[in-house]
Amino acid sequence: MNKFLIIILGPTGIGKTEISIEIAEKLDTEIISCDSRQIYKELIIGTAVPSPEQLKKIQHHFIGNKSIYDYYNASMFEYEVIELLEELFKEKNEVLMVGASGLYIDAVCKGLDDIPAVDQELRKKLIARYKKEGIENLRLQLKLLDPEYYSMVDLKNHNRILKALEVCYQTGKPYSSFCIRNNKPRNFEIIKISLKCNREELYQRINIRVENMIKAGLIKEARAFYNEKNIITLNTVGYKELFEHFEGKFTLDETIELIKRNSRRYAKRQFSWFAKDKEINWFHSDQKNEILEFVCNKICQ
Repeated sequence: MNKFLIIILGPTGIGKTEISIEIAEKLDTEIISCDSRQIYKELIIGTAVPSPEQLKKIQHHFIGNKSIYDYYNASMFEYEVIELLEELFKEKNEVLMVGASGLYIDAVCKGLDDIPAVDQELRKKLIARYKKEGIENLRLQLKLLDPEYYSMVDLKNHNRILKALEVCYQTGKPYSSFCIRNNKPRNFEIIKISLKCNREELYQRINIRVENMIKAGLIKEARAFYNEKNIITLNTVGYKELFEHFEGKFTLDETIELIKRNSRRYAKRQFSWFAKDKEINWFHSDQKNEILEFVCNKICQ
């Protein structure tokens, strides 16, 4: 009997959680989250973790199983998910994976080369250097050490630049040399489904979602971790804007608008990432029945 990993992906705020739970119920299976922030137990409201009621309906994995103080990366996620799938497939023929972290999805589907764990002292030094010198000097170093990765990375994303430099300094090799080359063999089939809707509808959903997060207590949640704001994990939409609000840089109204804007921009980048993947099957976010029919046809072939 073939085993299937069914991936429900799509940009933030599009409704992946609701659809995935319905599909998981129909298939009597479990869900693996591939959201690179929902894994942190301290971040609940700002990462749109499924509600307690939703978590009761279906067994979820990789939600709140790490701490913001833990070092974690896509390679570690790949190893742990593949290990979990081996166990789940003993009882299930299908397992769902749901989220929008493109690198984490690629890690499970294609595999990442074995990127070495980074020395924590080196990480601290690079972070201190970033705070002191800014991102431009880091960009210049990356251009010198790994021009290939420099040409493709988002140069505004200091987290990715820092990660690449960490590997370059520690191994003496370009970070790009550790990036995906040949797909690793998997003993299960993969079905990728991405949700879509028109831009205006998505942006409206995102705006409403941010407003609901504020009502649910996002400000209090962010304030509790203000003193930890320099942890890379907290450089996340929703938290980083509120940290600046606490410092008096923006009014609360301005901050909420910034969170909405940055969430919309993040969704746009997610769409761009997924658009490159030719294996994805696209459905409108309200096509629940069509998605389930498509999945059933695929697994019954």
